[in-house]
Amino acid sequence: MRIGLDVRYLSHGLVGGVHRYILHLVPALIQAGAQHTFYLYADTKRPFELTGLPDHVTVRLLPYRNALSSIYHDWFMRRTMAADRLDVVHFPANYGFGPPGARTILTLHDQINILPLREIIRGHRKQARTIAMMTYLHFCTTSALRRAHYVITVSNYSRDRILENSHFDPERIVAWIYAPSPNLRRIEDPTALADVRQRHGLEKPFVLADGVKNPAALVNAWKQLPDDLRQQHQIVFFSRIPTPPEAVFEAQAAGYARLLVRPSDADLMALYSMAQAFVFPSWIEGLGLPLLEAMTCGAPVIASNRGSIPEVAGDAALMTDVDDIEGLARNITTVLTDPEEAKRLRQRGYARAAYFSWDRTAQRYLELYERALKMPLN
Repeated sequence: MRIGLDVRYLSHGLVGGVHRYILHLVPALIQAGAQHTFYLYADTKRPFELTGLPDHVTVRLLPYRNALSSIYHDWFMRRTMAADRLDVVHFPANYGFGPPGARTILTLHDQINILPLREIIRGHRKQARTIAMMTYLHFCTTSALRRAHYVITVSNYSRDRILENSHFDPERIVAWIYAPSPNLRRIEDPTALADVRQRHGLEKPFVLADGVKNPAALVNAWKQLPDDLRQQHQIVFFSRIPTPPEAVFEAQAAGYARLLVRPSDADLMALYSMAQAFVFPSWIEGLGLPLLEAMTCGAPVIASNRGSIPEVAGDAALMTDVDDIEGLARNITTVLTDPEEAKRLRQRGYARAAYFSWDRTAQRYLELYERALKMPLN
């Protein structure tokens, strides 16, 4: 097969879940599909992140001059793809438009872009730029969905929500939970761990949490813990944005929490490894990759039971309803005071995370590409 992949996320200097998904998916596909020819379509906004690619891979760098270049490539990159005579083209970042001669695969990570436009706008800041961007993404994604031969999504929860908000054929949408970074591992070296503690001023044992995932629930639950636990422990929030919700700053000002903005991958791996627990009281998740990251590094997981979280965590987490603050406080207390329960969660977490791999994901994607080839062209 001649396989095309839109990998512009890897030439834009981005961070976040979709970027990590593409960063790990593409090498896995290249390795698993050595008998196929791959064409990677990036642009020149930033240096392309993948190097040392094998001979069966060709990188096409499209010119980037300004923000309008991205819109231009959204719609006209297919001309370059057509010249490469692709059999299958995969757009892994929610939308894309393939050339007439190729079958098109979309990865639609969640239902947000295809919700009714009024609901999308209601959930975002009412700024002209934000509304324009949300409108554009809605238009592109709904248009791409109508033309796609197959849709991949990241959990059965997301699959159900996509089907609720579209008329896409249920037989042509598949859900596969992918894996955390293949480089992720538990850090045991005491010198490396001590270095991270010293640099970030972590003087007490801590629970770790994502600062943008409903931190108010953790802050409110923390206030219900026994006094001795609160005195002996602290919360460490990490965030990929500098301004997470106000509850994080309130906890930091009160002296029982720290905020680490964009910690390096190495530091985050150490934080997961040192954490007494990883607490994830998210309102909604299409996947919830931090759960698997925490499990891989041996952090006992405490989470809400919303969205895809039960599907991802399986039996390897203590879960409560997102509004059950007392239940969340009980689960935190249990993990911090019961070493056997913490050990049980840690061992189940290792087993759960090990079930998911990029090798398996890549093989399934290649099988789907083969199935798509049997479909008539649109």
